[in-house]
Amino acid sequence: MGVFKNDPPDFNSLALSFPIDHVLLITLNMPERLNALSSWQHEQLESVFRWYDREPSLRCAVVTGAGRSFCAGANLKEWKQRVEASVAPKETPRERWLTSGFGGLSNRTGKKPVIAAVNGPCMGGGMEMVVNCDLVVAGRTKAKFGLPEVQRGVVASAGSLPRLIRTLGMQRASEMAFLGRAYDSQTMQDWGLVNFVVNDDENDSGAQTGKAVVDEAIQLAKEISDNSPDSIITTREGLRLGWEAMGPTMATEVVGKGLLARMDNGENMKKGLSSFANRSKPRFVNSKL
Repeated sequence: MGVFKNDPPDFNSLALSFPIDHVLLITLNMPERLNALSSWQHEQLESVFRWYDREPSLRCAVVTGAGRSFCAGANLKEWKQRVEASVAPKETPRERWLTSGFGGLSNRTGKKPVIAAVNGPCMGGGMEMVVNCDLVVAGRTKAKFGLPEVQRGVVASAGSLPRLIRTLGMQRASEMAFLGRAYDSQTMQDWGLVNFVVNDDENDSGAQTGKAVVDEAIQLAKEISDNSPDSIITTREGLRLGWEAMGPTMATEVVGKGLLARMDNGENMKKGLSSFANRSKPRFVNSKL
């Protein structure tokens, strides 16, 4: 793992590796299907990103997923149990996902760049993480992007909505958020969310490995790391200040304390989450908001 000024945090749902000098590779390896994140895993990821920012020998990070998925978002089975038990207070998104957001990344500010290497489905919270990354590399056929929350009676409440408006524009962001469809990498590149699309690779048995996507991301990380780390940190700050003039975290919190707080644990949320568990189409009722 190397010798660091600061010891890395404890973790058990992801893998940390250091493929080349100055580059951290974070691989999501969640026990849930398609790397869906449970509530306790956000804190682990946040601690890793905080450590990355503090460790002077690291200059760029790459995040990817193990197996055939990048991240399918939240563990909806856990969310369903939480809603049915009505044990959760009326949390704001900031309180639910921590200050840094979903997966420690969707509202992360930080000082160093993070590259997403999207090797498969990137949905819901996974999409929210990617929207806030500095660069995005995606597999040509295996990667899929989407915000299906509205189909399940919940909301993409971890910071992606105000950021999507700025990246995609009003109409494209509305299409993605209102319809809940999945989009391929080429479309996302055309829309401005994905920087690089690479051909997918497979092993001898035909299974996807995601190696080509990660390799491309590591090469980009090397190019960044070869530059002055002071210049990169300061340049990133200038870019972020221009992009987040109002602050997506604040905008998300306004929604969280208003309409989202009123719909949380409500009838349509319960119907949507139950339909996911039962693999059926939800029958939503008229809104009372």
